[in-house]
Amino acid sequence: MLGLFGKKSTALLGVDISSTSVKLLELSKTGNRYKVESYAVEPLPPNSVVEKNINDAQAVGEVLARVVSKSRTATKAAAVAVAGSAVITKTIQMAAGMSDAEMESQISVEADQYIPYPLDEVAIDFEVEGPSDQNPDQVDVLLAACRRENVELREDSLQIGGLTAKVVDVEAYAMERAFTLLESQLETDGEEQTVAVVDIGATMTTLSVLVDGKTIYTREQLFGGKQLTEEIQRRYGLSQEEAGLAKKQGGLPDDYEAEVLGPFKEAVVQQVARSLQFFFSSSQYNEVDYVVLAGGAASIAGIAEMVQEKVSTKTLVANPFADMALSSKVNASALSNDAPSLMIACGLAMRSFD
Repeated sequence: MLGLFGKKSTALLGVDISSTSVKLLELSKTGNRYKVESYAVEPLPPNSVVEKNINDAQAVGEVLARVVSKSRTATKAAAVAVAGSAVITKTIQMAAGMSDAEMESQISVEADQYIPYPLDEVAIDFEVEGPSDQNPDQVDVLLAACRRENVELREDSLQIGGLTAKVVDVEAYAMERAFTLLESQLETDGEEQTVAVVDIGATMTTLSVLVDGKTIYTREQLFGGKQLTEEIQRRYGLSQEEAGLAKKQGGLPDDYEAEVLGPFKEAVVQQVARSLQFFFSSSQYNEVDYVVLAGGAASIAGIAEMVQEKVSTKTLVANPFADMALSSKVNASALSNDAPSLMIACGLAMRSFD
């Protein structure tokens, strides 16, 4: 069985392989305070990862090797994640008091009832959630299954980069774990909070709705920061790499703000509003208490205020590092700029402390 949840207590690098970059983060913990030990981000060559599927493990591995050396970490064990859309999850009931080994063999026998793929093509893992509400003699068990090739391509890429995959997680769970670091930043009156986390990546926007810190809904849409990069390329005749850098570092012509960035910001706001409408129409909810913006596009100045105005909901930009100490080798201003896009890497790095 595959370590989708995995149990260990060693230092792990959180490695987030997205469509356009590899992000690496290492945390330590003293008491209940975290410290960022090392971090680095490196762009990926075009099309080496498409919509979160690895196309070219060699290219990804080479970028991983660069990220590792740039971060100056000595840790070689890593946690990575597969996209939620690649994973089937199901909660089943099993007899309480069974050992993990007994559960594993029973799940292996019965898995074909739950999983629509040939079993030799999938990696399966399970985690006991606790006593079942329906029946006190049973426990709820969360099953997660993913096509084996999704997992193996990530393991291969890490190996090429000189790392070992100790944990393969699911992005939604990593996001949920990182969200615990933001809860203190939300003004609460002790009530349970409904929070929409909108993660705007390069090509995908993922909405996760958390109630009381647990994910109740996720939905992926094709939309992301790459649209802004492509528009910069097209309008100013730049390569993808030049456009990506200019987007981050500035130095574009005077009409950029009004002609290119402005319309993109409007599109982001529309996307957030539309994602929320989908959620409201498919659930019993008709409002959320907070919108949290994550992903690269969340770093754009003024975006949170525009979203807040459009959806009439308190909106903040995700920064999981607000209360953390930083090691001397971490560049504080670079980290704070990248913070919204490091939520998944952060949630993965937190697996060191399970």
